[in-house]
Amino acid sequence: DTLYAEGQRMYVESLSSYARQFLGRMDKPDVDYIRGISPAIAIEQKVSIKNNRSTVGTSTEIYDYLKLLFARVGRTFSPVSGNQVRKDSVADVVDFLFSLPADTRVTILAPLLRTEPGRPMSKELDLLLQKGYGRVVLASGENAFIEDLIGEGKPEVEGDVSILIDRAAVQPDDEDLQFRLSDSVQTAFFEGHGTCVVKLDNETRTFSDKFELDGMTFEEPNVNFFSFNNSYGACHTCEGFGSVLGIDEDLVIPDKSMTVYEGAIAPWRTEKQGEWLKPLLKNGIRFDFPIHRPYNDLSAAEQRLLWTGNKHFEGLDAYFKWVSEQTHKIQYRVLQSRYRGRTTCPDCRGTRLRKDAQYVTIAGRSITDIVLLPISEALTFFETLS
Repeated sequence: DTLYAEGQRMYVESLSSYARQFLGRMDKPDVDYIRGISPAIAIEQKVSIKNNRSTVGTSTEIYDYLKLLFARVGRTFSPVSGNQVRKDSVADVVDFLFSLPADTRVTILAPLLRTEPGRPMSKELDLLLQKGYGRVVLASGENAFIEDLIGEGKPEVEGDVSILIDRAAVQPDDEDLQFRLSDSVQTAFFEGHGTCVVKLDNETRTFSDKFELDGMTFEEPNVNFFSFNNSYGACHTCEGFGSVLGIDEDLVIPDKSMTVYEGAIAPWRTEKQGEWLKPLLKNGIRFDFPIHRPYNDLSAAEQRLLWTGNKHFEGLDAYFKWVSEQTHKIQYRVLQSRYRGRTTCPDCRGTRLRKDAQYVTIAGRSITDIVLLPISEALTFFETLS
């Protein structure tokens, strides 16, 4: 009690006079001297909220810092090309233009989009003329006056049409030209609904102020984007739990030391259901599938092939889909229930986050990659991060 009282008294004295007025005063213990007393610490008392989605990271709030880091520093990369996804601004386009050699001729265009479905191109061109634009670029690359393309007896314009916003010869030191081209680029983004096209002599560059690439539109990262406790960031299939009620692999293949030939696949051991196995045994040699190798020793791709199948045999996914279509018969309802359980979510693969959250990386690692690292490797990652 003496050590406790002295420790608390010393801690309280370290606080401000404002904080001390809310704490009870304790008398000094009846001793002359105490040496080596352990420092007192204050522990915050808070209500623990139970959540089936919680992890050590979320409970200790360490994951909050990771979410913030990826939201602010993470870079989004397209899964198609591997290139970074970014929005182009007016300044980006102007910087590109003035990085070109002097006297380079550039044409700033905006794609002409139909404002209403089914509206003829002649009507769109007429509206464009009313806005004050005079020229367009046809699909053939030819420049044309709008007045020459519309009117009675004129054939309907076919193919894509671009609005000719401005033409200039680049002069890197010309500030007036820089302001003019900035206005032109801004106009191109507006008329092109987020798309600006810069045409050079031998090249055409397309810029977009939308967060898109390779024909895909991406979400801009934010804190909730990486939260599986939030409906915005959670996988829509498993709702952030990482698992769903489905076919349990451990029930389908209970003894993983057996080979496919020996009957590792439990539902295909009977004579009738074994008809699904015969094409695999017969054609396995055609695609080098080792039917005599224990399931444990198969590669991840070979194990996955048993589920997905190929043109030579139908896999377990197709089999259980067929079973689910037969559940009007009681024997198939029993068969299906025998192999159902909690299984890894097929969409997020257990990461619990929406699929496109994995496209955001820092130094080549997604937030899931970092969470799954051992603490020692995670520490090394952050220490070497620049």
